[in-house]
Amino acid sequence: MSAALSSSLYISPKKPSCPQQSQPTNLSTKPTSIKTNLHSHPLFSVADQAVTFQMKEKILCLELMGIESGKALSLNPFLRSASLDSIESVLHFLQSRGIYPNDLPRILGMCPTILTSDIRTELNPVFMFLSNDLNVPENSYRRVIKKCPRLLISSVEDQLKPALFYLRRLGFDDLDALAYQDPILLVSSVEHTLIPKLRFLESIGYKRSEAIGMILRCPALFTFSIENNFKPKLDYFMSGIKGKLENLKEFPQYFAFSLEKRIKPRHIELMERGLELPLSLMLKSTDEEFEQLITNPSSVANV
Repeated sequence: MSAALSSSLYISPKKPSCPQQSQPTNLSTKPTSIKTNLHSHPLFSVADQAVTFQMKEKILCLELMGIESGKALSLNPFLRSASLDSIESVLHFLQSRGIYPNDLPRILGMCPTILTSDIRTELNPVFMFLSNDLNVPENSYRRVIKKCPRLLISSVEDQLKPALFYLRRLGFDDLDALAYQDPILLVSSVEHTLIPKLRFLESIGYKRSEAIGMILRCPALFTFSIENNFKPKLDYFMSGIKGKLENLKEFPQYFAFSLEKRIKPRHIELMERGLELPLSLMLKSTDEEFEQLITNPSSVANV
């Protein structure tokens, strides 16, 4: 069924060609209409008669792209009043920026607000930000957007630029790393997310420079919940493992591991065997490596 639906899409399954930098894209260009395809699809004739003609078109358009229409309409009520032409224009624009058709279900499923975004004032500025502020070439737009679709629904002036400015002040100088590995940091609120995480690390005993150093070594710290991650893992580290803050400064990746599935089971296993391992080795080793370490005490002693 999914293959049959996909075959009715107006978008080509082939990889789109990226526009040349020297040839600016005409944002007003409209793609070929997909209404004929929708109207001829067998699902169109059996749709609930109570649903308006225009709504049928949008629902089928979303479903044909592999997007759950009910969820999309719930997350983005503006889709109800958006014209099919405007939705087509957004799809066409995204493909003109190098996004593949088979990327769209995931991207738009996660962020259906994109479908009703204004191309000139909301979407295009994001790609300009990627190019001008992060030095992302056009042929790499897709890689960044796939990593973090939320970039497309973030205000450049109110969110992306302030976040980049703050991160650069902290010492995030590798723009490639920000763009391709940690773009989620760019869509995080400076005031409500980034600053509170840094202050929490300072509040437990680290100097500001030490806290910043930990975050630079493990940027994912900025994405963890204080209440659901930092506090319970810190509590177990101090009361269960009886570790020192210096250990976490050297290995901040501790907070990236599951407390119940990784940290506790491995620590308990070591305690029961009367063994000790450096924190990083205890957590980073694979299950096979860990088993070998605990069954061969001499190898543990030589670590």
